[in-house]
Amino acid sequence: MNIKTQRCKTMDLNISKGKPFAYETPDECPKAHINMGVNAKRGGGKTEIVVNLLEKMNYDRIFVISPTMLSNKDVMSRLNIEEEDIYDDPDNISCLDDIKEKIEDEAKALDKYLDDIKKYNLLMRLINRKDKIDIPDELLINFYNPLTGNFEKPTHKWGGKKPMCALLCDDCVGSMLFTKGIRRLNKMVILHRHIGGLTNMDGAIGLSLIFLLQSYIVQFGGVSTTMRNNFTHMLLGKTKNEKELNKIVEEFSGEISPEQFLKVYTYATSEQFGFLFIDLHKKDNHPSMFRKNLNEFIIVEDFCDCESRGLPKGSCGKMVQNIDEFKDKSKQKGKKTKKVIETTTNL
Repeated sequence: MNIKTQRCKTMDLNISKGKPFAYETPDECPKAHINMGVNAKRGGGKTEIVVNLLEKMNYDRIFVISPTMLSNKDVMSRLNIEEEDIYDDPDNISCLDDIKEKIEDEAKALDKYLDDIKKYNLLMRLINRKDKIDIPDELLINFYNPLTGNFEKPTHKWGGKKPMCALLCDDCVGSMLFTKGIRRLNKMVILHRHIGGLTNMDGAIGLSLIFLLQSYIVQFGGVSTTMRNNFTHMLLGKTKNEKELNKIVEEFSGEISPEQFLKVYTYATSEQFGFLFIDLHKKDNHPSMFRKNLNEFIIVEDFCDCESRGLPKGSCGKMVQNIDEFKDKSKQKGKKTKKVIETTTNL
């Protein structure tokens, strides 16, 4: 089929400079904010791998909704979660409103700090002027500390930056949060990047969402279609539920064929506590959207001889394993490329 085109001279798109993933994260970590499902059978290591990921991404504030927080206290204590940010009753759906309010309070505190910094800097300029002028009483009163006799610079809990926040939901499937509160939860999933809008800085505080699941598909009280359609990442452990696995393949195999996806999944979950990590919005310097656990990229490349061997196009490929370190184009430019260990297998 021949296609003819004619350019519209006045309809070019002007793309804004804003970014959907506004936070800088360590090179090998995914972008943030994330909306992630973590699916594995009971005792499959979900909590351990999520705690490892949250540690590496350096979140400033983490909220938890989980009735089993105390039973996972040893591993969860590594995240230094404040007691006020732990909600142990997922049947109390007002916890979502409480978390949203706390994110909005973070935004208000940051906006106030940025306002105060402007006023403080103005005060310092007026005080240091050679030609003395009257300084507004408001400026003097706001920053003068009578105990020290000094003007004190405003402070902010997070040093004047947007705190990176996350919400972890564990063992909540079947609760009121996923039944009566599902519309409220869906709304948070859709708007999670926009919670806590700022007036003195671009964007919002936002909130990463991580849902720990024992089953990807539940007849009632499980992960909604809205939640699944908005997942940016997935951690998938071993499952024996063929229907569930087929659904996951259907929803996450857009970049490669379903057959390749299944073989990548089988490789990633072949060992005990093995996970397939799927990153639908990978960084440009990440060699693949697939990983075994968190530390091993799986790269699938099409061979050009598929059709000549009587195979469907894209049904074979090459898997590169054990990439412990890779070249970061933006920060490692000009430096010696680190060793990459490669093994090959047919997909």
